[in-house]
Amino acid sequence: MSTTATTDDDADLMLQVREGDMDAFTRLVDRWKQPVAHFVYRLLPDADEAEDIAQGVFVQLWKSAGRYERQARFSTFLFTIARNLCLNEIRRRSRHPAESLDARLEPEGDHAPHQFSDPGQVSADHASERAELVSKVDEAIADLPEKQRVALALCREGELSYEEIAVVLGTTVPATKSLIHRAREILKLRLKAYLASGAWEAST
Repeated sequence: MSTTATTDDDADLMLQVREGDMDAFTRLVDRWKQPVAHFVYRLLPDADEAEDIAQGVFVQLWKSAGRYERQARFSTFLFTIARNLCLNEIRRRSRHPAESLDARLEPEGDHAPHQFSDPGQVSADHASERAELVSKVDEAIADLPEKQRVALALCREGELSYEEIAVVLGTTVPATKSLIHRAREILKLRLKAYLASGAWEAST
């Protein structure tokens, strides 16, 4: 796994943000907005709400800049904020389920599940098949236990190392590897009918 940018560069920028440098903040947002949007969408598959929360992650990053220390990798600092905001929203939904609808049950339209992904060009002949696959993958991921879902999203979208994911999750590297392995095995079982194409891996 690799990070989106070098650690030193991100850390340097974050230290500048800590001093109130808006230009440095803008550079970090431009560099990390897509990985964060992907991560949030994996946990909250509602395009509008995920976009709002992704924006909220960077608002919180600015507000939390004073707590950043150089020994902490920027990526773990950022995705810890993203994880906490997502889990807060997931738990709010569990307490007030009537306040939000499950996006998986809504018809695809302007806010189809691919809004935050980069699927590339697909032919019209395969568009329907691809949309069905993405829907099934999103549904299977949403049904994973919370820690497995977060670990898998960090692995896929955050491009973090196992060590970094362990820091975000507040667990050990072996436990992190186990969570990701179990999540992938569960998805393989639930998506068995779609494995022939091999396309499911591109969506997880």
